[in-house]
Amino acid sequence: MKGVMIENYGGCEVVQLRTDLPKPCATPGQVLVKVACAGINFMDVHTRQGKYATSVTYPVRLPCTLGMEGSGVIVEVGEGVHNLCVGDRVAWCIAWGSYAEYIAVPAQRIAKIPDGIGFDMAAAAFFQGATAHYLVDDIARLDSGSTCLIHAASGSIGQLLVQMAKARGAQVFATASTEHKCAIALERGANHAMLYDQGRFADRIREATYGQGVDVVFDSVGKSTLRDSFRACRTRGLIVNYGNVSGSITDLDPIELGEAGSLFLTRPRLADHMADGVTVQRRADAVFAAILEGSLNIEIEGRYRMEEVQAIHARIEAREQIGKSVMCIDEIH
Repeated sequence: MKGVMIENYGGCEVVQLRTDLPKPCATPGQVLVKVACAGINFMDVHTRQGKYATSVTYPVRLPCTLGMEGSGVIVEVGEGVHNLCVGDRVAWCIAWGSYAEYIAVPAQRIAKIPDGIGFDMAAAAFFQGATAHYLVDDIARLDSGSTCLIHAASGSIGQLLVQMAKARGAQVFATASTEHKCAIALERGANHAMLYDQGRFADRIREATYGQGVDVVFDSVGKSTLRDSFRACRTRGLIVNYGNVSGSITDLDPIELGEAGSLFLTRPRLADHMADGVTVQRRADAVFAAILEGSLNIEIEGRYRMEEVQAIHARIEAREQIGKSVMCIDEIH
């Protein structure tokens, strides 16, 4: 079987395209899927770098086949699986091994794809769509009249957060690193977009909200923005730190949350909000329905073959990849 794997952690050079990988089989509780497309995510870079080497939430270990989301057709059903059948068109996420021709996926991670959603869109939308969905619905619980700040709003998840927040009636403030990226956030529906400006975004938001600050801050940047995110948030507001692309804060004293206005700070992970097959399908249904009705727009920036994996990893790591990309494994109709 052809697939992309790593045996050591490191840079792009550790990524291997292999043609001799053993084809998996469906053990009890699993399904075997012939992969059509695999989503390409920053989590793939983190996997390669070893950031999940000791993770409990994401227990991926060496050696491993890369890729943690994808789409395809079920070709084998393991013992004990009753809600899925051979021939079902499906998508999955947080199940490693998607950069390959076949993958064995726990049935509880699988969602059926509706008619009208192609394999490429399913692979591009599921992981990040589900992430944005639980952040907006379960964590922030945004509704009409809510205010929120979304960092990295031109990124793949950022764009989805903007659209979902607007669909729920929230007022959206967005930040980005360039004027071009701010324009992307505005195109997706943000009410206001601004540069980080070395933390001065917090002053602009305080001014725009008459000194109050926003109800919720979605911060995927981490070290370079988190404390200014505190300043941008209202008293008893919520800070959702769901990423740390600029690095982790290692010197945070909880008293800072009190001094900033009795703030709530959470660091959620998708795995804890995709705990069973019913929840997985519910989130998939919400994301795919929004795409089909036109309220959620996801543009696939690039389609790649397995042979191009090192190049695309380099682009993602250099922050040159803004939108979502997929790896086309096989042509399945």
